[in-house]
Parts: sequence; structure tokens; C-alpha cells
Amino acid sequence: MAHAQSTSPVLLTGFDPFGDETINPSWEAARALHGARIAGHRVIARQLPTSFARAPRVLRAALRELNPVSVICVGQAGGRAQISLERVAINVCAARIPDNDGAQPHEQPVIAGGPDAHFSCLPLQACLSALHAAAIPAEISNSAGTYVCNQVMYVLLHALRARRAIHAGFVHIPFVPAQVLEHRGTPSMALEHSVAALRVIVAATLDPSAVPRSTHVSGCEH
Repeated sequence: MAHAQSTSPVLLTGFDPFGDETINPSWEAARALHGARIAGHRVIARQLPTSFARAPRVLRAALRELNPVSVICVGQAGGRAQISLERVAINVCAARIPDNDGAQPHEQPVIAGGPDAHFSCLPLQACLSALHAAAIPAEISNSAGTYVCNQVMYVLLHALRARRAIHAGFVHIPFVPAQVLEHRGTPSMALEHSVAALRVIVAATLDPSAVPRSTHVSGCEH
């Protein structure tokens, strides 16, 4: 009797609300894809706390538990108008506002003695091409900030630095329209478009044949 071949899952993470917000679109978008199958892999969504102390622990526990084939961490970037594929995480924590535990580190390393930076291990150009083909506004960003988003990206890539076959990286998404009622003039993106963007990014990462060959670059991108 034939048995279905099991495959490693894709891990998507998003954050809980922070600051004065009551919603965080990164988590709403990630959990909308929980249980979906993309290119033969099941998507598992996990929420990370917006906490310098706790987010790395939750992320590392998920990596150990799931042994994913790909990891895409997602964060909210208020003020940005399009999907941001982050290129680099730096070894600095410098918080403009306190995290959800009240911590506000200044000029502290993410990992003492770690490299100055880690570069995304997502096929950024392939993802960008696929997003544009789907008519979703997107860019490659050279700054993930210095808040918990950057910390999580750095911790993720540091944890997987010896496992370059695992495509891993970070994506920022804009506010949803409901949030800009309190941020007049701030760009936003409908949640369904952010969900569609994450689906496109996962598909482009897992199935390079679906992206024009000339735009696909595998492995970590500098």
C-alpha cells in the first residue's frame, strides 16, 4: 500500500499588537494562511510576542519543533506603502518605543559577538518579480529597522546560518485601512492583498520554476 510522502512545513510568523494598536496585520495575514498547502507544503503560522526577551525563545522553539523547509517572518511597517522584502538584519537593538514587556534597549547587540549583519536567505529577486507579476506593490528594503522585527530576522538567520538549504527571511507589510483612521495620511494595504502577497512569496520561494528563470537567485542574497 502506498503512503503519502510527508514534507516539511513552511513556517510563517507574525507579531501580536504593540504600541497603541489593537491589531497587528502581520499576524492576521500569517494566520490567514495557516493550514494552506502551497507547492506541496503545509503552512503553519505561529504568533511571536513583540518582546525582545520572549520573541527569540518562541521562534527558536518553533524551529526545533517544526524543522521547516522555509521560514518567513512577517512584521508590521507603519508608513510603508508596499510589501517590503527585507535584505539584511543588523546586530543592533535600538528601540524607539518600549516593547510589550516595557523593555526599551538602546544600542545593544542582538547576539553578543555575532556578525554585524545577516543577509536574507529568500530568493528576493524571484519574490519581487512574482509579486509584480501579481500586480502587488513591492520593493526590496535595505533596512528592517532596529526594533523586534530586525531582532527576529537576525535571530532567525543566525540560527539557520549552517543550514543554507532552508530559505528564510523577513517581510514587512503595511498597516491595514482600519489602522490609518488614527494615522491620517499614512499608507495602508487591504489585508487580503497582504495575504495574497505572502502566498506569492511562499510559492516563489518553494517553486522557482514558477518564476522567470532570469530573475531567480537561490540561497542567501547580498
